[in-house]
Amino acid sequence: MMRLVFIQRAVRKNLRSGFRAPVRAFTLIEIMVVVAIMGIILAAGIPSLYGFMHKAGLRKTTSDIVETCQSARAVAILSGQPADLVFHPREGTCEASASGGGYGSWAHSAKIEDCTIEMLDVNLQECKEFDTVKVRFFPNGTCDEMTLVLRSRNNEWRKISLEITTALPVVVDKIR
Repeated sequence: MMRLVFIQRAVRKNLRSGFRAPVRAFTLIEIMVVVAIMGIILAAGIPSLYGFMHKAGLRKTTSDIVETCQSARAVAILSGQPADLVFHPREGTCEASASGGGYGSWAHSAKIEDCTIEMLDVNLQECKEFDTVKVRFFPNGTCDEMTLVLRSRNNEWRKISLEITTALPVVVDKIR
């Protein structure tokens, strides 16, 4: 009780003398400096974000082929019927399709742009010179063996292979 009275007297005394507690806030200069630093960091990151969003060349081709492989695997598993990944090496295209064809059977496709096919092996047979090459995906989540090696104009290499027991694509950047 005594303490409360002491605090009340101190508050009254401060109010009479015009004392105010200091107000803590950021100054305009501090806010402008923080905004400027954020702007510089954002401007430095824009080229990286642009490159991430707009794929081109070997990176785009690799990504498209991996997505097409995943699409063929998904079609086989979800439909309960085998699906094919069909390559046209001379044309530089590939697409995923369900067996039996028909309307809506094409699930996904990829175009091989700005790079060349150095090797296309299916079930341990070189198929780079064939007109059409099929890689079969099965409903139990397995697939045929496939290895695809791509080389860009800048002499970059990518190897895309399928893990036969899971039918998942594996991409390797460094080829020995």
